[in-house]
Amino acid sequence: MSIQSIHFSWQVFESLEQVPANLQPLIIQAREQTKISYAPYSHFHVGAVALLNNGEIIKGTNQENASYPIGICAERTLLSAAATVFPEVGIKVMAISYFNHRPNERSDTPISPCGMCRQAMFEFEERTSTPIQILLTGQSGQIYLINRAADLLPLAFSGAVLKD
Repeated sequence: MSIQSIHFSWQVFESLEQVPANLQPLIIQAREQTKISYAPYSHFHVGAVALLNNGEIIKGTNQENASYPIGICAERTLLSAAATVFPEVGIKVMAISYFNHRPNERSDTPISPCGMCRQAMFEFEERTSTPIQILLTGQSGQIYLINRAADLLPLAFSGAVLKD
């Protein structure tokens, strides 16, 4: 028997002003993007913005459905758009934010992607051979910077096992 461990670290910024200047516009855009999400059932509006390796910006929002919980998260909307418009172009950095529009709820702590989105981001990294830096934020407060999406999904399921 052996004992294994997994460890990763991330940067924590106390405010937008502490984030490197080149990343601040992505955070601002992700926060703004929450305004156009379609979340009439959960009232949890999520926006994502990515800078691609070719310099282009792609955006996504969560899209709910009357057949709730059918819908798609902002991160996967963005990944689908990026893969459709710019096939095989990697993502340098993705900023994700949210606005919780339910009464008495706050939107000032960093959001974290769901498991499905973590898997999709991991696979996008693998297929484009590009680590995606992830910025996690709310409308204000702390901002987390994660070096690569794969860090969010230790022991990830990889398509490589399906190719045997």
